[in-house]
Amino acid sequence: MKLLGPEEMVLVPPRCYCIVKNPVKRDDKGDVSVDSRGQARLSYGEEEVRMAGQPFPLYPGEELIQLPTPLTIVPSQAALRLSAIRDFDDKVAGDEWLFTGPATYTPRVEVRVLGTVLATIVRPGTALRLRARQALRDAAGRERQAGEEWLMRAAGAYLPGVHEALVEVVLPMVLTPRLAIHLRARRTFVDALGRQRRAGEEWLFTSEDCETHIQDVHEEVVNASLDIVTLARNQYCTVRNPWDDEGRPQMGRLDLRRGERAFFLKPGEELVGGRILDVVVLGPDEALLLRATQPFTDAGDVARTPGDRWTVVGPCEYVPPVEVEVVKRYRAIPLDETEGIYVRNIKTGAVEMVIGRTYLLGPDEELWEKQLSPEVEDLLAMPHNDTKGVKVADMARAGGGRDKTRVVTYRTPHNSALQVYDYRQKSSRVVWGPGLVMLAPDEQFTILSLSGGKPKKQNQIHALSLSLGPDFMTDVVVVETSDHARLQIQLSYNWKFDIDSHSRNMEDAAKIFQVPDFIGDACKAIASRVRGAVAAASFDDFHKNSAEIIRVAVFGRDADGHIKDAFHFPSNKLVITNIDIQSVEPVDQRTRDALSYSVQQAIEITTKSQEASARHDAERKAQEAVGVLERQKLKDEIEAEQTRRALLELQVRRQLQAACLPAAALGAHTAVQIATVFIITAGT
Repeated sequence: MKLLGPEEMVLVPPRCYCIVKNPVKRDDKGDVSVDSRGQARLSYGEEEVRMAGQPFPLYPGEELIQLPTPLTIVPSQAALRLSAIRDFDDKVAGDEWLFTGPATYTPRVEVRVLGTVLATIVRPGTALRLRARQALRDAAGRERQAGEEWLMRAAGAYLPGVHEALVEVVLPMVLTPRLAIHLRARRTFVDALGRQRRAGEEWLFTSEDCETHIQDVHEEVVNASLDIVTLARNQYCTVRNPWDDEGRPQMGRLDLRRGERAFFLKPGEELVGGRILDVVVLGPDEALLLRATQPFTDAGDVARTPGDRWTVVGPCEYVPPVEVEVVKRYRAIPLDETEGIYVRNIKTGAVEMVIGRTYLLGPDEELWEKQLSPEVEDLLAMPHNDTKGVKVADMARAGGGRDKTRVVTYRTPHNSALQVYDYRQKSSRVVWGPGLVMLAPDEQFTILSLSGGKPKKQNQIHALSLSLGPDFMTDVVVVETSDHARLQIQLSYNWKFDIDSHSRNMEDAAKIFQVPDFIGDACKAIASRVRGAVAAASFDDFHKNSAEIIRVAVFGRDADGHIKDAFHFPSNKLVITNIDIQSVEPVDQRTRDALSYSVQQAIEITTKSQEASARHDAERKAQEAVGVLERQKLKDEIEAEQTRRALLELQVRRQLQAACLPAAALGAHTAVQIATVFIITAGT
């Protein structure tokens, strides 16, 4: 046996408590129950709360599991959430309840404190969103089912019940004159304004209904900041699915609204096109093409049926009704005297040409595009198109776009002609240059496809206008002499059309366009004559008289045997006025080399002869110049001696006169002697 202790007694101060585990059992009088050995009987596994009082010892087996602890003071607007862990009194295990303050909570072993619940201050204009954990009766006495949510709107402190959960504090949404709230009902309920709302119903809250709005638990916010639609005086819009005066949506209908006004789009309403439109302001030269989509009567009391087309001409302001579709807005087209457009009537299909005035299309008219062949388009697009035409290789590089609704114009160059064919009338007309051609709707240009290159090849040059000349063309002809020498001759022909510039008539116009390729036809005819004439001559004869042979072959001789001046083509009035032989080269290389050598030898001989003659002339002129120089030198010496003699005579006379003045005093005899001396001296 072992003696333990002594142990201090447990002292619980006032307003405190402690918990003892395995407390002793007591009888009805409150005394400790002991067994036959005098040991205190214990309630194993139990706990006992002991309050303030006399100090007490811990019996063997008892255990102090919680030291003396102050009692819990529950303030006002707060509560303890309690739960029963065993049955006692009127409570059963699992029951929960609140111990509200202000009070002091005395703990019990049958009760567990789950936590502290504080009251939430509900400010004016706010609310608490609560959820029921189980079926209950709320503070207003309404039955709530488990999971149901509701709002607590009363201002002040609110302490949620034991089976109520605070979901959130709902803040108000502020409404302004320019903002609205779009709501949708999750279920049928009565809203804050006392209106019955059905499940799925949508509506708006505006500042006219209330200044602030607290979202109800049965409301879903579709748009918390719906902007107001503001229309100025010169604006309008079309609303699809508008609401009527009774608040019912008119699905599929349209409503035209014009400023000045401001409104919110009701649920389901939408702006057609999603934007606000400006009132159409038409100027004096503008118009609107309109088409009716529904039957209605317009502002002028004119009944319109679907499909009707009409125009509104400015100046004016116009707002198209919902029954009207604006097809297009267009301006009057100003046209100069040299400008025009093609206009087509959509009812009859007739196309006309409008030239030289400002034109505004009617409701049954439209601009018509005139199509041209790609060749004509390329020729019109060439920046330097003239009577010489355009090479086919260059046409592929021609660029530029053309307004196909404009009348096709072409400025015919000076001294040229252009043919236009009318497919409807099956006739053609010729325009003489200089002039302006304006194609009618059924007219087309006649394209000239001419030969080109050296030697001439077909379809090398395309042109719209035909030059009347005079001009020239060059061709290369291969001929063969009677002694089988093949030669390549390059010829240049001067040509013109034999047409009187003052009396041009339709007969002349028809003839010049009868031959499509007058260049190729003329070159072939001349080449044929040249080949025949050269074939009858030998190489030496042709080499000496090539110009005469070719001119006679082409022009021929008159009755007097003289060579004619021109070669006429009666079919198209083409005249060849001259032929120039630019070069004659043998086709065979050996013949070409021999001819080149002989020509070089002849040139060298001529050059040497000219050099010798020039050298002889130079020597002769040099000798003549030397003789002339010698004679001139002798003449100059003679003239110098004569001049010197005259000078000496003048000096002697002057000295003689100077000596004669003092000699007058000495006497005549002395003077004669002095003079004699002077003469002798001067002579010396």
